[in-house]
Amino acid sequence: MNQKNADFGLFIMGGGPGDPELITMKAFNVLKRAEVILYDNLSNEKLLEIAPKTCKMIYVGKQPYGKYTPQEKINELIVENAQNYQVVVRLKGGDPFIFGRGFEELIYAEARGIKCHYIPGISSMQGAGFIDVPLTHRGISESVWILTGTKKDGSLTDDLKCAMKSSATVVIYMGMKKVGEISKAYSDAGLGNMPAAIIQHATLPNQKQVVCSVQHLQESAENAGLTYPAIIIIGNVVQAKAYANLNQSELLSA
Repeated sequence: MNQKNADFGLFIMGGGPGDPELITMKAFNVLKRAEVILYDNLSNEKLLEIAPKTCKMIYVGKQPYGKYTPQEKINELIVENAQNYQVVVRLKGGDPFIFGRGFEELIYAEARGIKCHYIPGISSMQGAGFIDVPLTHRGISESVWILTGTKKDGSLTDDLKCAMKSSATVVIYMGMKKVGEISKAYSDAGLGNMPAAIIQHATLPNQKQVVCSVQHLQESAENAGLTYPAIIIIGNVVQAKAYANLNQSELLSA
């Protein structure tokens, strides 16, 4: 692909976890010359201010378990605008290829002759760092399982049972409606004391979180007023900072 062709087309763009400053320079530069932006409910509207005042803004958001723009309509709008404008941005929260439908939209557009470009975004799971939880940590967790809490048919993914058998950090997207089932699955497996956390609105001023054992996830979330969308993190990394502080204290007192 030559640079000239890379300047135009449909840009499937990740808007990051929430804080508008957490987008890439590439995303920023494309937004500055966008002619049309189709944006999601989870993308920060402050990002729209980067675009020229002449840019056409089209909201195609999906409220969790509420009102939404059908995917078929989104696909039609993408194609319609990409055929009539040179720089069209499909702005999605987090990363569009991680439990988003960005890749589906790319395939749909490319099948209709539209040149597409992918611009990654910081995934919402990386908001864990904003409550001092690393997704991996030497000596604690050497891998990460990323799961959806709710499959297309509405059920809890069977992959959770596999993830529970490993020492990996488990990150669950779209799991708040299944938090009771998740807690029960861990408790039934004798893992109810595993450290866990929930983060809502990560990186934003209204960020909320709870840290507890996985067996108490549901009641802790209810007591803290947490709801969807949120990320659930399960594993010993949730206590990584506490372990590090303890080890540091032992070293200093030795």
